[in-house]
Amino acid sequence: MRGGHFLQSLNDGRSVWLGGEKLSDLPAHPAFKGTLETIKTLFNQLDDPEVRDKIGFQVPGTERYAHSSFLVPYTSEQLAKRSESFAFWSQETHGMMSRLSDYARSMVTGWYAARSELGQLDPHFESKITAYYEKARDQDLFLTTAIIDPQIDRSSSLDDSRIAERFLHVVKETSEGIVVRGAKMIATGAPYTHDFLIFSFLKFKSEERKHAHVLIVPANSPGLHIVCRESFADGREQNHILSSRYDEMDAVLFFDDVLIPWERVLLHGDSEKVLALRANKTANALAFHQNVVRYVAKLEFVTGIAFAIAEAIGANGFLHVQEKLGELLTQISVMKALVIASETQARPDAAGVLVPEISYIDAARNIGTKFYPRAIEIVQQIGGGGFVQAPAGVEDFYGPISKLMHLYFEGASVSAEKKVQLFKLAWDLVGSPLGSRHELYERFYAGDPVRAYANQYLGFDKESLTDPVWRLLMESSKR
Repeated sequence: MRGGHFLQSLNDGRSVWLGGEKLSDLPAHPAFKGTLETIKTLFNQLDDPEVRDKIGFQVPGTERYAHSSFLVPYTSEQLAKRSESFAFWSQETHGMMSRLSDYARSMVTGWYAARSELGQLDPHFESKITAYYEKARDQDLFLTTAIIDPQIDRSSSLDDSRIAERFLHVVKETSEGIVVRGAKMIATGAPYTHDFLIFSFLKFKSEERKHAHVLIVPANSPGLHIVCRESFADGREQNHILSSRYDEMDAVLFFDDVLIPWERVLLHGDSEKVLALRANKTANALAFHQNVVRYVAKLEFVTGIAFAIAEAIGANGFLHVQEKLGELLTQISVMKALVIASETQARPDAAGVLVPEISYIDAARNIGTKFYPRAIEIVQQIGGGGFVQAPAGVEDFYGPISKLMHLYFEGASVSAEKKVQLFKLAWDLVGSPLGSRHELYERFYAGDPVRAYANQYLGFDKESLTDPVWRLLMESSKR
């Protein structure tokens, strides 16, 4: 099945580094085993007749199903099918896996959907993206992005040679492609991706053309090194349910004179054209739509844990606790409403692609940077000291002090063992290394939240709000 094929495909000579060691068998390594088993299960669903219609679509002219992140939506039904696929995988993983490839796949699908428009940027773009889109769709390629430049000295710019040489840049052009050198940060899912979508958030000057590019880079490219952060995976599933299944590894990419074939070079050498592609509304809306759908599932999971803790310790009858639980429900409703608004207000682009209304998506991504930390804070406030009272493991329920464990860990509405299991799960969410990583991720995965809010203001039709104010003042002055 596809999941097994996916795992086998990862032993392709890629250079993955963890703790000073170059790894040779990712699927068997304890840092990746649980996560890859989760992804394997999800990939296998496309071969399951009972599930595949919820996450996939039949590729025209074939009997094969592809994930719906590759579906170009021309109708509201097709847009809903994309949303359903995002929601299904997100619910399967409780919103804890944000880079299951459906985000980056949606970006590629958006570039493909807008190929006629984006083809004006480069005469070869349309043929390149069409060929790659079809390959990624038909071969179930796992994709991720790497778009952040290395964090060396944020007070300096590319005028500083230290920065210019370490930001990813072209060092040579050949008949086969371009050779690049430098680094990219925070590639989530990097060790087990097939390809990276590479570009930058920065607005490069015309003289910085060697840094301006949009590339699709194979993970097993010679000279590419994938350097992992510390693993937060924990194989003790009973005590660390989330960490044993959902540790999406983040990594930094080192490009040591890596050759990128011309067919994988979508744009290069023109900062204005790179900016135009990066700002493409169709691609961004289709990709960012996935972010928000996933976010709903994660908030629902956090809220479920908060509800369960409040009930387990008999705190759900207190007004101040009910107020906090109601706040969590409000978060869910706001995010759901923004998803629904983006879909119901979708409009066709010039090519007839039905594009979700991105203003609602932007609002959801921005407010989410504040919602999630607050949701975690509420869970911490409700559970209180119970998190640090939980025993190291559940094993003591079956040992010499079993009777005492059942006596003193009993809850208001659940058994002692169930209560401890619940608090262990909640701690994995709010206090473990994995949980801390998730809070940091939700604050910054969409970029600098301050700049994101500012961009909402800068891109808004401000006169639509200020004109009524000035009209009222003008009318009142005439009286």
